[in-house]
Amino acid sequence: MAFVVLPEAPLGPWLAVLRGQIDKAPGFFNARPVIVDFAHLSPGTEGVATLLTDIEALGITVIDVENIGEIPCAAPFRRHLLGGRPTGAVEIKPTVRPTPEAAGAAADAPAAGSLPVEPGATPGLIVEDHVRSGQSVLFPKGDVTVLGSVSSGAEILAGGSIHIYGALRGRALAGAQGFARARIFCRKLEAELVSIDGFYMTAEDMPAEMRGAAVQISLEGGRITIAHQR
Repeated sequence: MAFVVLPEAPLGPWLAVLRGQIDKAPGFFNARPVIVDFAHLSPGTEGVATLLTDIEALGITVIDVENIGEIPCAAPFRRHLLGGRPTGAVEIKPTVRPTPEAAGAAADAPAAGSLPVEPGATPGLIVEDHVRSGQSVLFPKGDVTVLGSVSSGAEILAGGSIHIYGALRGRALAGAQGFARARIFCRKLEAELVSIDGFYMTAEDMPAEMRGAAVQISLEGGRITIAHQR
């Protein structure tokens, strides 16, 4: 999963705003691949020739570009993802297709130990330990529940709501697939950044009286709202 940034002319002020956001949340782009969309730019845009190197100079890892059109400085532009692990050979076994009768019988029989799931429902993800600095938990299909704490420099991204039974010190991004009713719950708010449906709030903008408190975070009228848990 990657972020997409959409630069706009004039590029000088746009880069200044991006730099300001990074100053507020220094770890926001850490280890996060980014795609740059050139849809709002043209070959004659001032500064477009050095845009990609200017973005990378801010510590952002650009892996690809979109909608480059006739902008020659952007094509081709590819970066390798870093931090992967070496792999070994993988044995792929041939697929045996069951007969229609066998497939029907297997579909009717409940799996051992399984719980019934309503049609269309997506089970949530439960993390039974702390989420350490540098770790990311990505679950765009539903809710994420963390039974421990989320360390500074760590990140939780969920398509639904986020429930943290310990302290939230890193980043929490709920409603990542466009769900404005998602919420973020935590026992102790010390977050670097929280986000719901693309709207975000950094630590500097959070009310001082909410820091260290048990809170619920929601989106009201396009604004992040933080309230005490009851």
